Amino acid sequence: MALKASSRASATWTGSLTEGKGTAKFKSGACPDLPVSWNARTHRDGESNTSPEELIAAAHAACFCMALSNELTQKGQAPRSLEVEATCVFEVDNGASIKSMSLDVVGDVPGMDAGTFEQAANAAKDGCPVSKALKGNIDIQMKASLR
Repeated sequence: MALKASSRASATWTGSLTEGKGTAKFKSGACPDLPVSWNARTHRDGESNTSPEELIAAAHAACFCMALSNELTQKGQAPRSLEVEATCVFEVDNGASIKSMSLDVVGDVPGMDAGTFEQAANAAKDGCPVSKALKGNIDIQMKASLR
């Protein structure tokens, strides 16, 4: 029997695109309502609001961590820790679009060599469900290193 789960979130928006404001909400209640704004998407100038791209980056980082942990565990070397920073690039030029995603992963995997870690990271990048959703739509880059 296959496992199947649905995740839900909602959003509200008031006002114009550039002057308005909104809220993103996770139905799970895992975090408080998140304020979103156009300024957060385009400037990232210290405003505490988030953006759809930051939410996608967070989802990709979390999913990639899980996928890489699974790859390493299947190789018989579960990680002590994994740290992933995902950067989602949004661009407004003749329309708005997400242009790329980069994943920077640092792993603490006792006894593992850098080549094997990079191989596992590449397999995780290809197998991660969020990577699969983005693949073919944007460029996904990855840098993997051991602590």
